[in-house]
Amino acid sequence: MKLNQLKAGAALSYVSMGLGYLVSIIYTPIMLRLLGQSEYGLYNLVASVVAYLGVLNFGFGSAYIRYYSRYKVQEDKDKIATLNGMFLVIFSIIGLAAVIAGTILAMNSELIFGSKLTSIELSKATILMLILVINLAISFPNIVFTSHITANERFVFQKLVHMVKIVINPFVVLPFLLMGYGSVGMVIATTVINSLVEVINAIYCIKILKMEFSFKNFDFKLMKEMTVFSSYIFIHMIIDQINWNVDKFILGRIKGTSEVAIYSLGAQFNTYLISISAVISSVFTPRIYKIVAKNPKDKELSKLFVKIGRIQYIFVALILVGFLVFGEVFINLWAGKNYVNSYYVASILMISTSGALIQNIAIEIRKAQDNHKTPAKFMIIVAVFNIIVSIPLAKAYGAIGSVIGTALATIINRVFISVYYQKVVGLDVILFWKEIIKMSRGLIIPIIIAWIIKLVSNYFTNVGYMLLIIPFTVIYFLSMYYIGINEYEKQLFFNYKVKKILNVKSKK
Repeated sequence: MKLNQLKAGAALSYVSMGLGYLVSIIYTPIMLRLLGQSEYGLYNLVASVVAYLGVLNFGFGSAYIRYYSRYKVQEDKDKIATLNGMFLVIFSIIGLAAVIAGTILAMNSELIFGSKLTSIELSKATILMLILVINLAISFPNIVFTSHITANERFVFQKLVHMVKIVINPFVVLPFLLMGYGSVGMVIATTVINSLVEVINAIYCIKILKMEFSFKNFDFKLMKEMTVFSSYIFIHMIIDQINWNVDKFILGRIKGTSEVAIYSLGAQFNTYLISISAVISSVFTPRIYKIVAKNPKDKELSKLFVKIGRIQYIFVALILVGFLVFGEVFINLWAGKNYVNSYYVASILMISTSGALIQNIAIEIRKAQDNHKTPAKFMIIVAVFNIIVSIPLAKAYGAIGSVIGTALATIINRVFISVYYQKVVGLDVILFWKEIIKMSRGLIIPIIIAWIIKLVSNYFTNVGYMLLIIPFTVIYFLSMYYIGINEYEKQLFFNYKVKKILNVKSKK
């Protein structure tokens, strides 16, 4: 059943992701035009500030999975119930703290966002921040339930709920936008949907998974141990927020909301790439914690690291090369000429993060081993470098300048972390890159085709040019199948039984 959950969970993740992209392709241009560039930028600017409050969960979600896996192996139901109760109380208190902190921020919006925002924008920013803070505060107690579902590897339920949420979101939000409620109506509708999803998760855990809570005999020794474990994850979270949101904040203060909108749309494409990579690794998280609970240096971890990285590379390389070829024309058609620089923002971000994305399973391995202290300290230095470099670049070149600073910081961090994985975590990074280089032979033909497509682009209309995505994708997969991937991956993507049937038919 668990194997089926893994396979079905991964499959549903891709279906969910594809559905999400389809909805986004249809919904985003409508939303951009109904909101306007300035208000879209304002919404993203406020959301980026509220996102910093998200770090108040202190990384306890990872801690829950770690200790739940340990007690599950020991079959200690009493400790699991105590763990559940303790986490529910902790996250409820954190939710309250988020409301207080967010209200203080909202009341000082002019101080936070600076002089580039108009009085109307500042007033709207205050309202948006208050609603988004409530949305965030409600989500904190739900972390206990989502972590419990993940720890029990109930990926089918998890992904189905996510799919339903993706589909209904635009149908709920669009009426508010069409009635002229703008970004305020959009965040109210989103908050309502998120709240319903959180209630569904809680009911599933309690009724189906028989999740039990004990609010007495809290294990304060365990609490101390978890705090130490989570403290460096917390630092990682802060740094992630700085690296992914500081550009919007800097641009908001230096250039205004329109430049934030350009950056945000470009960053959205990088988010898509991240989600494609994360789908496979996310379903293996509970397994990693179980392996580490038995043996922190199990060689199986290195095998898993290479295996998952290779699979991720197939999709990351396709999206990256495809976007570099077709992305500019697509953004022109989809979002409009005002967002032409979003292509360059997206391209720079995607190139700089691709190396990290095919290694993201190592983050969970590192967490499970409690090997995240040194990377956290180094990342603080990198985050400071990012801010120092991004400010003058943003002043000079706007969104493109600020993203260059973030890209440089990302690459520096990737070099360090690769060495750390090899020397400390015990992962065979050298073998990993050998395998990736070996796979890259399958990219030679698609890259040549991509170059030819670029050369002849002037002979096509924009729509005709976009249709070339279909033959390009077919060529990519054929090239990867015959030159890039190994037998295991061939059987994974092209089922052995189907292959056998085709061979029989061809013989006949």
